[in-house]
Amino acid sequence: MVPVMSLWMPILVSAVLVFFVSFVLHMVLPYHRSDRRRVPSEDEVMEALRRFDIPPGDYMLPCGGGPEAMKSPEFQEKWAKGPLVLMTVIKGTPRPTMGKELALWFVYCLVVGVFAAYVAGLALAPGAPYRIVFRFTSAVAFTGYSLAVLQQSIWYKRSWSATWKTVFDGLVYGLGTGGVFGWLWPN
Repeated sequence: MVPVMSLWMPILVSAVLVFFVSFVLHMVLPYHRSDRRRVPSEDEVMEALRRFDIPPGDYMLPCGGGPEAMKSPEFQEKWAKGPLVLMTVIKGTPRPTMGKELALWFVYCLVVGVFAAYVAGLALAPGAPYRIVFRFTSAVAFTGYSLAVLQQSIWYKRSWSATWKTVFDGLVYGLGTGGVFGWLWPN
């Protein structure tokens, strides 16, 4: 058994690696650029939504509010007519920034590393072979980075192509995490 605190270096290094690899995957390589599509008549739709001053949050149109309301003829008619909309409203800012999101992403990378360290630390001893450490930590990291995104396509109709690209990203992050842990595993 290896205590999590003894694994602070691979946790930190793997988080830094994943942070930079995610930059390359999202900002340099072009394959995520098609994850979101432009709404037809974007300016008119945005202007129409501004009039309602919708607070930031997650919304659904139509929204029944519960099982009983969803059985009503009015709701059923709205559902049948469509369009069905799932949307997240975010407050506008003077210019696009991602500082808070990037900080939270790095914290998330640390959390995934902590869980990978915890599981591997319970199962493996100091001096465990690279391949075994790699297998444990990359599997846990892949799970942390990827599996929950499948729910977005199952329940919220996110495009499967965008979801599979994100799962692939998680595989790359998981393999990177496993590589770092295998390299820095204590003797």
